[in-house]
This record gives sequence, C-alpha cells and structure tokens, in this order.
Amino acid sequence: MANNATAPKSAPKKSDKGFTGIKSGFLVIVFCWILAESVYVFVFGYKSHFADGDTWTNIPFSFFNEGEHEPVGGDIIGTVYKGGLIVPIIWTLLFTVVALAIERTFAIRTANGKGNLAKFAAEVKKALRANDIDKAEQICDKQKGSVANVVLAALTEYKKQLTTDLETEKKVLAIQKTVEEATALEMPMMQENLPIVGSIVTLGTLTGLLGTVVGMIKSFSAMGSGEGGADSSALSVGISEALVNTASGIATGALAVIAYNFFTNKIDKLTFAIDELGFTIVETFKTTQK
Repeated sequence: MANNATAPKSAPKKSDKGFTGIKSGFLVIVFCWILAESVYVFVFGYKSHFADGDTWTNIPFSFFNEGEHEPVGGDIIGTVYKGGLIVPIIWTLLFTVVALAIERTFAIRTANGKGNLAKFAAEVKKALRANDIDKAEQICDKQKGSVANVVLAALTEYKKQLTTDLETEKKVLAIQKTVEEATALEMPMMQENLPIVGSIVTLGTLTGLLGTVVGMIKSFSAMGSGEGGADSSALSVGISEALVNTASGIATGALAVIAYNFFTNKIDKLTFAIDELGFTIVETFKTTQK
C-alpha cells in the first residue's frame, strides 16, 4: 500500500516541467540554414526583381552568377540578392537567433512558473514566518516552475531534518546542499541554447565583415580590369555585396546581443529569487532550532 500511495504523488511532478526547451541547437541551425537558402533563392532571386526577367537565377548555381542579372532599378530585394553567397549564411545566423529567442521565451516562462514570481516569493516568506511549512509547499505546488521546484525540494528537506537527531549545523548544511543540488538540476534548462546566441553575437558581425571584404575585393578587381576602365556591372556587384553583408551582419549581431542580454537578465532574476528563498528557508530553520 505504501508503494501505491507514493506513485500518484510522483506522477504529477513529471508534468510540472512543462516546456523545457529544444535540446538540439544544431537541428535549429540546420532548419534555419534550409529556410535561409530557400528564401534567398526562391524569393529574393525571383525573376520579377531583375531587369532581364529571367526565371529563378541559374539554380543551382545562382551564387556564382550574380553579375549576369541586374536588379530592377530601385528594387531592394534584387539588390540584396546581389550580396552573394554570404547573405544566406548571415541569414542562417539571424533566423537562428529569432528561433532560439522564441524557444527561450517559452522555456523561461515555464521556469518562472504560473504566477507572479515576486508575489510567490512574498507568499512563501509569509508562510515561513508563520512556521507553516505545509502552506509553503502548497504555494509551490500551485506556482510550479524552476524556482518553485527548488523551494519545494528545500522545504521537503526542511521537514525531514526536523525529525532527525543531527546537530543543528549539520541539518542546516543538509538543507543548503539540497538547495544547491536542486538549483544545479534546474539551471541547464534555463540556460539551454544561450551559448549559441552568445556565439552569434560575435559570429554574425565577423561573417558580415567577411562579406564586406569579399565585396570590396570584387570592387577593386573590377576597377583594375579591362582596358577601357572599370567594369560597371562587376563594380556594382562588389559594392552591393559589401554593403548588403555589412548591414546584415550588423543587424544579426545587434539582435543577438539584445536577445542574449535579455534572457541572461531573466535568468539572473530567477537565480536571485532562488538564492533569496533558499536563504530565508535556512534562516527560518535556524530560528526554529534555537
């Protein structure tokens, strides 16, 4: 009967995790690369954006023949297409940041729990001041999320240590260890895929710079080619590639910085709440043992 009684209690805790994020960031990057290539070739390379009215430009070798197709005057999409091979690479990074930002939004919301975190912390502290551990556990069960999971683990250890004959110092250490272990289990879920976003902060800008350098090389090569002076078509291709890649790289790096700092700040608030409530639980326990 004891085993039957404990089984129902453990089952709901599995569903409390909710959305814990995408485990394979590599698959996200691959999907974004396919999306970026498709948009570049089939949307930005479509015939209506070019003066010669050709079909999708020389698929699958469009990357190597940008100079053969001039965009319609004032057509921004055609001009962006002239940015060349590196454009879809930068877009892959850009789409990856957007995708992981959406994924982290849902994951952090799950970690935060169902209710307001500040209100949750205040209610737990109020229950602890009243020495009502059961009430505090009920609040955690209602809140759910990473913070509530850590606090609930600490409260469970709190009640366990009340029935032991250990010294007060050892009891306190046991509760602190429980908080640390529970936090270590929750942190990976909160930080999942953020290192990828952090890498794109630098990688996006560097890739844009690479595209700029390649475009400028083409421009200078065009200026020095031919007996009659610069090849205007090749020169325009080089300049377009340089400017498009510069703009794309800066935009990608800026978005990655904003996303990384935003979610890092969110995680810092969650860890602060965990530390604050863990400290409150330990101090409450010390008070009851005096």
